[in-house]
Amino acid sequence: MPTLKLVQPFRTLQDTCESNYRKLLRLIPHLTCLEERAVARLGGKPALHLKLLEKAPYTMTLELSYCFEHGPQPLFEPALKLRIYLDAGMAEVIEDSERPPLRVGKRVDRQVLAHKWEMNYFLDKWLDHCLQHGYRFTVADDRPQIANVDG
Repeated sequence: MPTLKLVQPFRTLQDTCESNYRKLLRLIPHLTCLEERAVARLGGKPALHLKLLEKAPYTMTLELSYCFEHGPQPLFEPALKLRIYLDAGMAEVIEDSERPPLRVGKRVDRQVLAHKWEMNYFLDKWLDHCLQHGYRFTVADDRPQIANVDG
């Protein structure tokens, strides 16, 4: 995952996770009705893939990634694993494709918080990008379907 210059250094991790949740609801309006997989397509742009990994009463775990189809094997990047806290209205990145998952012990230090903030800030900006370009996951008959949008 590329390193980002932090433009809003005083924005808290909680604020960022709340913003991510609101943006995910715009991207996936029927978030709680998700099936196992969904794809949002825009003409000439990489497909946005969504995979439901786990669903519990108050949380969901998803993987969100672009699919680049160059060469013999499709490339799924950035492949972010997200934990959605439905009751708290928050979404956070718990793993990305370039680094192992964070193992947080009893003590959370500055390095761990900085890493979490950076990953979630990246998600915040990526969701902005996806929404601005018109990506949306749609449902028909209360079941998520592939969204094809020509743009």
